[in-house]
Amino acid sequence: QLQLVESGGGLVQAGGSLRLSCAVSGRTFISHIMGWFRQAPGKEREFVAAIKWGAGTALHADSVKGRFTISRDGAKNTVYLQMSSLKPEDTAVYYCAATTRVVFSTRPSDYRDWGQGTQVTVSS
Repeated sequence: QLQLVESGGGLVQAGGSLRLSCAVSGRTFISHIMGWFRQAPGKEREFVAAIKWGAGTALHADSVKGRFTISRDGAKNTVYLQMSSLKPEDTAVYYCAATTRVVFSTRPSDYRDWGQGTQVTVSS
């Protein structure tokens, strides 16, 4: 099991930027896929982006494509979500997650390990 700790959330004005971090620890995770999800009040958890830790290839949801970028730093064991051109509808709790699946998945149920989440609030 992996331990995931998110940080970097906060309050930002529309059009602004934030970078979320997810510190990863535990057993070796080079074969894992790391994902970012978000959940707004009253809504289901939603896929945002994922990255294959070993290969570095990534997948982004259409709703964030061109605005958000997922990346990872192997030396720091950290996954990032760079968010730009933020909109009020991006307001949510953002979660880091990990799966041992070998292909990308956008379903929360396919991810076994989760962080505690970090709040992102975008004001209009």
